[in-house]
Amino acid sequence: MCGIVGYIGNDQAVPVLLQGLEKLEYRGYDSAGVAVFSEDGLKVVKSKGRLRVLSDLLDGGKALTGTLGIGHTRWATHGAPSDVNSHPQVSEGGRFAVVHNGIIENYLYLKQHLMRRGVQFVSETDTEVVAQMLEYYDKGDILETIEKVISKVEGSYALGIINADHPDCIYAVRKDSPLIIGIGQGENFIASDIPAILSKTREICRLKDNEIAELTRDGVKFYNADGEPVEKEIEHIEWDIEAAEKGGFEHFMMKEIFEQPKAVRDTITPRIRNGHIVLDDITLTAEELRRFTKINIVACGTAYHVGVVAKYAFEELLRIPVEVDVASEFRYRDPILNENTLMIIISQSGETADTLAALREAKRAGCRVLSVVNVVGSTIATESDDVLYTWAGPEISVASTKAYSTQLAVIYLLALYIGEQLGKFTQEQLSAYIAALEKLPEQIDEMLKHKENIQFFASKYFNASDMYFIGRNVDYAASLEASLKLKEISYIHSEAYAAGELKHGPISLIEDGTLVIALATDARLFDKMMSNIKEVKARGAVVLGVATEDKKEIAGQTDMVFYIPKTASFMLPSLSVIPMQLFAYYVASMKGCDIDKPRNLAKSVTVE
Repeated sequence: MCGIVGYIGNDQAVPVLLQGLEKLEYRGYDSAGVAVFSEDGLKVVKSKGRLRVLSDLLDGGKALTGTLGIGHTRWATHGAPSDVNSHPQVSEGGRFAVVHNGIIENYLYLKQHLMRRGVQFVSETDTEVVAQMLEYYDKGDILETIEKVISKVEGSYALGIINADHPDCIYAVRKDSPLIIGIGQGENFIASDIPAILSKTREICRLKDNEIAELTRDGVKFYNADGEPVEKEIEHIEWDIEAAEKGGFEHFMMKEIFEQPKAVRDTITPRIRNGHIVLDDITLTAEELRRFTKINIVACGTAYHVGVVAKYAFEELLRIPVEVDVASEFRYRDPILNENTLMIIISQSGETADTLAALREAKRAGCRVLSVVNVVGSTIATESDDVLYTWAGPEISVASTKAYSTQLAVIYLLALYIGEQLGKFTQEQLSAYIAALEKLPEQIDEMLKHKENIQFFASKYFNASDMYFIGRNVDYAASLEASLKLKEISYIHSEAYAAGELKHGPISLIEDGTLVIALATDARLFDKMMSNIKEVKARGAVVLGVATEDKKEIAGQTDMVFYIPKTASFMLPSLSVIPMQLFAYYVASMKGCDIDKPRNLAKSVTVE
């Protein structure tokens, strides 16, 4: 997500910080800032917008001198992009400056705790809570202060900290968010990713969870959460800059596929508390929810496919009628909308033109509008009545992967939240659903360990001219996304069909050697899918099956099977999509396609 750089040495800090932050621009951001110890004390300069805005404010570094500093590029999660919400965040007394990647899950509780004790806050961020806590608890021993603060903070964090009482030190600590230490000669660095410091040093140490680093010009000391010294191994980096930006992956798409466990976890975990779904930003009451007689879901592309999954989930769990529309067609069918309609808008960028137009149409009709977006402060988020953010972080590859997975996670959260509010579940049922939801990141991570199986299958069929995806219920919804991924990046013609529709026309396309990918993960419809597989096999199709791990009998009817773990039926697309993303990637890679930037496509479609 965000980018962190810190420098202590004999050179001017700001040019080093700006250069490092520039190397992290690929991560995406909406604001940037630096904090530096100058002759006049701790100085902070930050601004909304691109890095060049900050660079101009600093005159490329000439306007702020000093040889110790921390810098940050922010991707907004708590609080809209603005100068005041930008990092570094500073404590009320100006003694601590902090840069932060991650999410402080209990920040509201901590913020209220401090405010009751007279602490004044200026930003909407969860990060300011850390800066204020450091000052509030500081009794002179900086290490003890950091240890106390991290013992109270829940969530994920990578923190760079400077303190006016220790102007010759930078402190760093992390939990569940990456942070590295760069070792130089007479200078040392902190960074959230290797590209930021690769031009300065190739010697790094990786912090483990709750380890604290104390950097001076002459060296680095490491401590565990109890303040005890620890020894760290120094790692030499062999990568070049481009490979480093991609974390060692050949393409951003594969990097982002592998980021899905963390992205889904970041989206889910802060919203589950004490066995319940807690959506802090949603103001819908149970009484208001009972008023809705229909849910309309509007989106484009991959987000539309999330909407199709949502239809199955909402209707199964809530028993409320759901309509799903492609945004570009929504306004032109003269939809029936009123104040009893809940409109759900799904958009990664929050700026999709067709989707925004549909939102405005719904508002004119008196609908309550709830949006699911990834970008804080985007137009769709601003114009909606309620917003649920997916905390996927920036997605660089045009073909969406982790945005899809986090949007699905939000849909599940929303379905369970509404269901609990309306009394649709027993506590036992809700607990089982929440347990399944919390397990998804671990299950996705385990599936990614078996990517070679999909790679092998792709190596045999990457030259196919046509491919067909079939499924029923949520498997059909997942097939839509699987087909889109393949055609987006490999340029192979592919289609997704509801498996029961084969005999109504599409089966005429099947001949010897035609590749069919059959998603058969829904146990309720497994036998029917087996019949459909036999139908295409009888016409000469080659079949890749995707099934849950308890359905071994599918192997006898297919040419290859990829097994996925069992989960709640409406959550199956979160798992079945993983081998499909990998399959599309490997096919495109073997064809030599430009995977991250496929022809004719753009990441955010801001025109109709």
